[in-house]
Amino acid sequence: MKKILHLFFAFYVITISAQGKRFFEDGEVQLIHPVEKINLQYVHNLPFVKATINGKLYNFLFDSGAPTVISTAIYEELKLEKKHKAKVKDSQKNKQEQIFTQLPEMTIDQVVFKNFGVVVMDLTKSELGCFKIDGIIGANQMAKLFWKVNYSENSLEATKNLSAFSLTGYDTVIPFDPKTQKTPVVETTISGKKIDLTFDTGFTGRFRVSDGNYDPKNLNNSVETYGVNAVGAFGTGKPETGYIFKTDELPLGNTRFNNEIIMTGNSNLVGNEFFENFSFIMDWKDNKIYMKRIKNIPAKLESFGFGYRFIEAKPVVSFVFKEENLPVQIDDTIISINDTAFDNLDKESACHYFINRIEKNLKTIHIKLKRNGTVLDLNMDKKEYLK
Repeated sequence: MKKILHLFFAFYVITISAQGKRFFEDGEVQLIHPVEKINLQYVHNLPFVKATINGKLYNFLFDSGAPTVISTAIYEELKLEKKHKAKVKDSQKNKQEQIFTQLPEMTIDQVVFKNFGVVVMDLTKSELGCFKIDGIIGANQMAKLFWKVNYSENSLEATKNLSAFSLTGYDTVIPFDPKTQKTPVVETTISGKKIDLTFDTGFTGRFRVSDGNYDPKNLNNSVETYGVNAVGAFGTGKPETGYIFKTDELPLGNTRFNNEIIMTGNSNLVGNEFFENFSFIMDWKDNKIYMKRIKNIPAKLESFGFGYRFIEAKPVVSFVFKEENLPVQIDDTIISINDTAFDNLDKESACHYFINRIEKNLKTIHIKLKRNGTVLDLNMDKKEYLK
């Protein structure tokens, strides 16, 4: 949970139309070899693959929490036919009407996907545009194959037969319920309450639960927060009070995980900060996820007590821990951190600092803020919470 320093990402889109239910059954896939090894780049806590469409190479997010998406630019360049339009909802409960179409062909290394239903989206808006992605390989596309993922080795493999993967050591077995767009939803229990979590490789965080799935009065080991701490496909949600808390035990499938740290928000997710500790296999035939531990890094919450967004190329504090004497406030503009000044940034440089945080691996920072016309000069130490 060291990534509390900035926004978490959960790009997934939930379809809410009856047409969408039928739409995501389409598509076929062709493999040359029994197991295909696919390029994978795991950077900034997100997995990316290169896909070829109509002879051009594109950058796609490998996101089990979303349906397959292509950019508006690809849609217009290929002159694809609109199948229908429907409102869709992102992880922050923002809704927009989007075009649904069918993509004739996409190749990822030697795997050929044909006639898949896709959602058309403008992927250049808000913080999403900083990642320069052209689309999303989503769950409806993944569901046609078995996938083995290992972020530590930038390894991604696909097959049509589960027997092609050795399950030796994959001791954690988690059943899931595939939703409309085939996104896998797993069940856990927190403080005696059953909660459904989307198994989301497009979520950079660890665990997130929404309001109604926890009682603040029962959170003994917790930090109260306020602001915006996540961004979805259509931007951020509204600032709100939330919590980060530690749970003694969190069951997933046949395994119980101890001392997990959970953040509250607008959606129920398990994401990449947790998955980084495992190699995992996704099986849409029997609706199971198999996990083998490869690292044993315990959840840890370290923070300067605030997070920030870039709004019109200016870093603005958007999230704070509600603790006594925290010198940073919501809507403070950050002038500089250490020797890096944020004056006169253009969109490209703002994106660079948004993704590559100056303070990420530091224990202390010198920060200059502007608040109501007054400049504040502060030295801040990173703290560990929820010990």
